[in-house]
Amino acid sequence: MTFSRSTPARRALKHAILIVFIGITLMPIALVVRKAVTPGKQFELTLNPIPETVTTAHFRKVLGKRAGDGSWLFGRQLLNSLLVSLGATLLGVLLACTAAYAFSRFRFPGRSSGMMAFLVAQMFPGTLLMIPMYVILGRLGLLNHLLGLVLVYSTTALPFCVWMLKGYFDTIPRELEEAALIDGASRLRIFYTIVLPLARPAIAVTALFAFMTAWNEYILAATFLNREELYTLPLLLKSYVGQHGSADWGAFAAGAVIVSVPIVALFYALQKHLVAGLTSGGVKG
Repeated sequence: MTFSRSTPARRALKHAILIVFIGITLMPIALVVRKAVTPGKQFELTLNPIPETVTTAHFRKVLGKRAGDGSWLFGRQLLNSLLVSLGATLLGVLLACTAAYAFSRFRFPGRSSGMMAFLVAQMFPGTLLMIPMYVILGRLGLLNHLLGLVLVYSTTALPFCVWMLKGYFDTIPRELEEAALIDGASRLRIFYTIVLPLARPAIAVTALFAFMTAWNEYILAATFLNREELYTLPLLLKSYVGQHGSADWGAFAAGAVIVSVPIVALFYALQKHLVAGLTSGGVKG
């Protein structure tokens, strides 16, 4: 059977293929949600995403978790995650914006090698730097401190953020800045009043990346923090997964759903900027 470009059959086939792939992509998420609202601790060996029995016990267990002294532990750890993620995002984006603008607009010795160093840094996982970071934080007295985690997350996200923003700054016409210079504006004023507003799509993408990295990271947080009241939410989720069959997968699934809500909300709020930021910032280096 032959399809022309405009036939309803061809469009129906495309939509059918897309629906199949969307279903495959969403199936793991649906199974996690199913477990979050299904009684019991263990996962069932089924691909049916519709629960037979619905309960909120797992959500109440996660949200109501308390420390030994009776304080609301989940609320404290939620606040820790928000402080660390927002701090890492603000610091990382601030440093990335200034560095990317310098690489985009100025010519100085070491410019090419500096950009190459950022590219090479992205090839190595953050866990490779765990030991030197641990030593540095120990010397600074920032072990077991949220500020130390903010510094670690902001620096590990910096290479990607600089590359993304630098590529987007390259697309902004230099004539706009030259006209502002002729009118007497300083470089700093041009940067804050002209360049940054025009780069909002790329800033949104880099901010979302930095926030997601800090919000979901587990290994570094588990290494640098050892007090339960300082834990972030990924460490809370890990506490429900024990060894030798003692895992509470129902609470883990409920916690995973709760932890995912802020990220989904951010994607929804920034969706109009994401496509423009990714396509414009990712094509130049």
